[in-house]
Amino acid sequence: MSRRDLRLVPVAAAAWAVALTCAFLPAAGWWLVAGAFVVGTVLVVVAWKSYRHGWAPLAALACAGAAAVALTCALAAPVRADAAALDGRIVSVEAEVTSSSTIGSDGRSWFDAQTVLIGPTGSERALSIPVRVGIDGLDGADLGARIRVLGQVMASEPSERAALVVFASSAEVPAPARGLFAVAATTRAEFVERAARLPEPGAALLPGLAVGDTTAVSAELNDAMLTSGLSHLTAVSGANCAIVVAAAFWLVALCGGGRRLRVLVALGALASFVVLVTPEPSVIRAGTMAALGMLSILLGKPTAGVSVLCLAIVGILVADPWLAATPGFALSAAATGALILLAPSIARGLGRWLPQVLALGIAVPIAAQLVCGPIIALFAEQQSLIGVAANMLAAPAAPIATVVGLLACLAAPVPAVADALAAAAWLPAAWIATTATTTAQIPGAELLVVPGLATSAIVLVLSAACAIVLCRGRSGSVPPRSLLRSASAVLVIALALGGARVVLDGPLAVVAVPEHWSIAACDVGQGDALVIRSDARIAVIDTGPEPEPLSRCLGSLGVDHVDLLVLTHFDLDHAGGAAALIGRVDTVLHGPVGEPEDRHLLSELMTGGAALVEASVGQSGQLGTAQWRVLWPRAQQAAFPSGNDASVVMEFEGADLPRSLFLGDLSATPQRLLAASGMLRPPYPVVKVAHHGSADQDAGLYALLDPAIAIVNVGIDNDYGHPREETLDLVAAAGAITLRTDLQGRVLVGRRDDELVVWSERSDAGDAPAEVGGPG
Repeated sequence: MSRRDLRLVPVAAAAWAVALTCAFLPAAGWWLVAGAFVVGTVLVVVAWKSYRHGWAPLAALACAGAAAVALTCALAAPVRADAAALDGRIVSVEAEVTSSSTIGSDGRSWFDAQTVLIGPTGSERALSIPVRVGIDGLDGADLGARIRVLGQVMASEPSERAALVVFASSAEVPAPARGLFAVAATTRAEFVERAARLPEPGAALLPGLAVGDTTAVSAELNDAMLTSGLSHLTAVSGANCAIVVAAAFWLVALCGGGRRLRVLVALGALASFVVLVTPEPSVIRAGTMAALGMLSILLGKPTAGVSVLCLAIVGILVADPWLAATPGFALSAAATGALILLAPSIARGLGRWLPQVLALGIAVPIAAQLVCGPIIALFAEQQSLIGVAANMLAAPAAPIATVVGLLACLAAPVPAVADALAAAAWLPAAWIATTATTTAQIPGAELLVVPGLATSAIVLVLSAACAIVLCRGRSGSVPPRSLLRSASAVLVIALALGGARVVLDGPLAVVAVPEHWSIAACDVGQGDALVIRSDARIAVIDTGPEPEPLSRCLGSLGVDHVDLLVLTHFDLDHAGGAAALIGRVDTVLHGPVGEPEDRHLLSELMTGGAALVEASVGQSGQLGTAQWRVLWPRAQQAAFPSGNDASVVMEFEGADLPRSLFLGDLSATPQRLLAASGMLRPPYPVVKVAHHGSADQDAGLYALLDPAIAIVNVGIDNDYGHPREETLDLVAAAGAITLRTDLQGRVLVGRRDDELVVWSERSDAGDAPAEVGGPG
């Protein structure tokens, strides 16, 4: 790659920087327009008067691109400001759909649209802004359709592509999609329906691989695709566009068409494909790049891929500067640049040990992973460690599923042919789905991180070190020896630290756990997850919000099987991680069932072999040498039918287990009823504080319980202010030492010589040191 091939990189970088600045600081638009115009004019004069300043024309071009981007933002700022004035109001919105729909975590269908009329009912006015619309269900909201919704609007952040978010309470489609948009919507819907008739795995994934439609992909498969680093396969990108363009070229050439006809047909096929899959950010980038490439061929001046990519980025950002702040667009552009610039060098480096074809196949996912990793670390809470291997396994199947699936979609007018092609595409789709689910289950498949600039910088350093070690020049040249040594040292240190973490969390995890623990409060973030042990028998009370943190905690404690799982109630922060225990539980004792999702979870646990028992006052049982009792809720109580105030309250006591009380999420009112029930047997040396230490507590109950240790399961990042200061004061007034998982990580409590002993993962400035004694 020559320097000449990279000459347009500063132009794209300037346009992107200005787009980001305007997105986050809309008021800077006109200032940037003026500044870029003045600087660009000076540079043009310099370039005109002196041919020696070869950099001046390029700098002037960068200023022109930056000015165009800033001008787009400046012109849109007043309209977006008018839209922001509608924040919180109930309005009528008439808009044209501009994207496919996706199912959000709230169960709504979400899609992008461009408004035509917006405002309070009866006084709408023309206002053209991009909006994001959420609807509980609406048929016919396809790309190009005109919709009318009534709902509450919320102003978005300036950097968001959509100026408003609309939560629709009612909706209709006065003008369905027409022409090519209607044909595309019908074709896509028929293909999704045809794929749904195929067996799993593979049926739900096939539409995503072929046309980018992921509506049928389950949450479990989506999580597996993310963990395995294969989610990019269902995002239509440059590979899909290249396949369409190549196919059109080949067909026209086969029929004897010339270069001009081949290019024109390819451009038409590309435009139709973009409409079919809907113009998402990656599709826009890939389509624009392919169109510029076709234009360069038509003019007889093939351009280097980097230059085409840079022109595509500038053109797209001039049309829609807010794409600069979207992760999808950044990842798409970065991955394309990696394949053009980095993959060949890595392939040459790997070619020293591997056959060239295999080296190139491995270099492609490695290059994409190294470049995209720092960007992903800015917003994602996990980094895939199995992505390269998973992509190598899936790579042979991906183009087959894409091409044959797309042909099956286009063959919809001939059902027999479409069915045959869909069935043929199912096999590679099933291979990819199986690869995703299998690799995602490998221990250590992903690394949980705290997203942000610090994590991104760390990943950037590691990625750069890997690239330096792997890359080789065209002549086999290597980087400078000092740089190579520094990169190797970084990787050795990272591998040593990672290996130590794996050993300590894996084979040596149990060795690091004290022998005499009987109660463990797992650090699962904002949620409850407690483990009770008696004579090698295990009970788990709640599971936290996610499976992975619970699995890590149980693994570190050496717990493979759970004798008793108690789901105090079905809120996400108490039952969200239950999937980690499916197939590993004997009995599930659960609180009142309120929602259909609760029954679905219980059904999954039962399918895994667990017996289900609904808890109520008076139930009791044995856990090793310890006894347990249910103290709350009362059977079929009308006052607290389900939820926090119907939480299962458990008492445990045994020879090796201090008498303990676990209060779930009870609020003050049921706490007072529990205190007056006559069921309690104070004192309780160990008490799990209700509802993560919220303010809604009954001081009389804690005074009655007389605890020595109060456990608070709580996350560092929570919007509730848990634990509240007044609750901590209340617990301290009762004479208890407070143990908090947000400050001390995992907390273990045991009994030694009739005294309570506490171990914590980390010391802190809180109430408890790493080891304390107290009455047992």
